[in-house]
Amino acid sequence: MSTTERPRILVVGGGYVGLYAARRILKKMRYGEATVTVVDPRSYMTYQPFLPEAAAGSISPRHVVVPLRRVLPKAEVLTGRVTTIDQDRKVATVAPIVGETYELPFDYLVIAMGAVSRTFPIPGLAEQGIGMKGIEESIGLRNHVLEQLDKADSTTDEAVRRKALTFVFVGGGFAGAETIGEVEDMARDAAKYYTNVKREDMRFILVDAADKILPEVGPKLGAYGKEHLEGRGVEIYLSTSMDSCVDGHVVLKNGLEVDSSTIVWTAGVKPNPALARFGLPLGPRGHVDTSEKLQVQGTDYIWAAGDNAQVPDLVGRKAGNPNAWCPPNAQHALRQAKVLGDNVISGMRGFPQKEYSHANKGAVAGLGLHKGVAMIVVGKVKIKLKGRLAWYMHRGYHGMAMPTWNRKIRVFADWTLAMFLKREVVSLGAMETPREEFYEAAKPAPAPAAVKTEGEKARAS
Repeated sequence: MSTTERPRILVVGGGYVGLYAARRILKKMRYGEATVTVVDPRSYMTYQPFLPEAAAGSISPRHVVVPLRRVLPKAEVLTGRVTTIDQDRKVATVAPIVGETYELPFDYLVIAMGAVSRTFPIPGLAEQGIGMKGIEESIGLRNHVLEQLDKADSTTDEAVRRKALTFVFVGGGFAGAETIGEVEDMARDAAKYYTNVKREDMRFILVDAADKILPEVGPKLGAYGKEHLEGRGVEIYLSTSMDSCVDGHVVLKNGLEVDSSTIVWTAGVKPNPALARFGLPLGPRGHVDTSEKLQVQGTDYIWAAGDNAQVPDLVGRKAGNPNAWCPPNAQHALRQAKVLGDNVISGMRGFPQKEYSHANKGAVAGLGLHKGVAMIVVGKVKIKLKGRLAWYMHRGYHGMAMPTWNRKIRVFADWTLAMFLKREVVSLGAMETPREEFYEAAKPAPAPAAVKTEGEKARAS
C-alpha cells in the first residue's frame, strides 16, 4: 500500500462495477489528480454470465476472469476485505489475505461489492449445495458432475449409481436454466464415452418456487424454454421449493423425494451482507440506497451501483411506475459503472453530476450448444427469438460485453476451436485436494513393531 498526499478514491469491490468504474475514473482523471485504490478478496474480476459455459467446458475457466492488476496498471490493487468504514474519519479498515488489519484513509468512496447467493435455512443445504457465483464453483461443478459419471460407471451398487446420476438444480432464473441446460448438454456428450452410463440413466430436476422459469425474457419465451428443457428429459417442478437435502436426500414441498449427489443452488442473489457494517442507508432488502446520480443518499462523497445498490429506474418511473428500480444484471452494471466513474470525477472537481437512465435492451439466455432464447427491444418493438438464432445473439452479446480485448479474443477463440474439436470431458477432481497424493507419499512410515526376545515371549505367556 502506497502513501500519498493526493486524494484517494477507494473502490470497494473489483467486480463488474468496480472494474469498469475504476477504469473510467483512471481514463478521465488528470495525471496526479488522485490515487485510485481497489480492494477485493480476489485479484480478478469474474464475468458471471459465462459461468454456465465454463462449467460445461465451452470456455476455458481462465478466460472468464480478468486480472485486476493487468487491466488497472495505474491503480493500487489490494487483495483483502474492507470490514468497516468510519464515515466521520473517512477511514476504512482493511483485512488483507494475510497479516493484521490496517486503516486506509480515503476522500471518495465507491461501493461495488456486488451480491452473494440468497439462501434459506434449509437442512443440509450448507453441506450439500453448490453455488454458481464464482469461477471456483463453476470448475468445481464441472469436475463434480463428471466424477459422478465415473462413479456410476464403476460401481455395482444400484443405490450409489442412482444417487450419482441424479442432478437437482434449485432456481429457474437465468443462472439455473442456463446452468442445467449447459450441464445436461455436457453430460449427454460425456455419456458417449462410458460403457455403463447412458443419458437415459440420468435424472435432471429443476425446481423453482415461482410458476414459470426464465421470467427475464417474458412468459412466452419462458414457456418455450420450459418445453425445450422438458423435451431434453429435464423434470421441471414449479410453484414448489426444497424442504431439506440432508446427506443428499432431497425433499421437495410437493412431496417428491430423491437421493442426489449434486444439488446446485441458483435461487437468486442478495446484496453483500457486509454492507450492514458500513453505516450506509439501506433499502428494505439490504441494498445501498442511492439517488438517480448513483450517489448514496445523504452523502456527497460516496457512490454505489450494481447488484449491491438500489438505483431508481428513471425510464420505468417516467412510464408510470413510481417504485421502479434497476434490476441486478450485467446490462445495468456496465452502464452504471461508466456514469458512476464520470460522476466521481465531476464530484471531485465540483461539477454537476449526471443522472443514470437506461431503457431495457432485452435479455438473452443460452440453454446449451445451439439452443437459447432472446428478447431484443428495438425502440418500442420487442423481437423474440428462440433456438439457434437466439443462441448466436446470446454469444454475440456476451462475447462483446466481456471486458478487455484480450479476454474477448480468447473467448471467441475457444468457441471457434469448439466448432472443429470435440468437447473435453475430463474430470480433474483432484484439483480440490491437489496435495493429497504427495502427502500420502511423503508422510512418515509407521514404526515397525518391535521384535520380542524369547524371554519377553515367555514372560508375556
